[in-house]
Amino acid sequence: MMTEIDLNLGQVNSAIATAAEKAGRHPEDVQLVAVSKTHPAESIHAAFDAGQVLFGESRVQEARVKIPLLPSSLRWHFIGHLQKNKHALPLFELLQSIDSLALAQDVNRIAAEDGLRPHVLLEVNVAGEGSKFGFQPDALRAQLEALLQLNRLTIEGLMTIPPLAPEAESSRKYFAALRELRDVLEREFRVQLPQLSMGMSDDFAVAIEEGATLVRVGTAIFGKRLKVERDPSV
Repeated sequence: MMTEIDLNLGQVNSAIATAAEKAGRHPEDVQLVAVSKTHPAESIHAAFDAGQVLFGESRVQEARVKIPLLPSSLRWHFIGHLQKNKHALPLFELLQSIDSLALAQDVNRIAAEDGLRPHVLLEVNVAGEGSKFGFQPDALRAQLEALLQLNRLTIEGLMTIPPLAPEAESSRKYFAALRELRDVLEREFRVQLPQLSMGMSDDFAVAIEEGATLVRVGTAIFGKRLKVERDPSV
């Protein structure tokens, strides 16, 4: 018998395929990150049983508890605000939220100490919201050379979280701006930044139309987020 998570995943994957085809893209060029933060290991296992292998967590301590309870074939991305926390690096194949040069330097130092080579995305505050973390676009251009010199990090691309909006279409300009910034950086610095992480449960279809390669979807798969106490280590 199909579970609610099975059904939800099917609907999300169908919507991803439809959005990709509408944009003239291949559906397999878009990866679904199932945002499992605050949800129990049992729900994550149900999603895994339904075929989902890539999950996103935003609290290091929560992830350290859940990950050992689940199959080793699962893949994990860190999507929350990261502070100096050496425990994050071995847990995640991709850190999506490197939001400052100082943080990148700290991660690079920890990686050197522990013999690791993390893959990262640079979080960009495209809308310039004071309440959001992330590089301002002009600051990222000014600091990218220094970021590229951090020899333990592999910078895969960019990530953004647009302002809350009543309609998905309102986010399009921010997704387009991230893609355009990526294109400028690739030309100016002669680098490859293939990954664009943008789009969540309410607007991922629009993000895909604007070039997203990673979409972060939680509520549409697992239901409303469970409340947990804030983890001060993250």
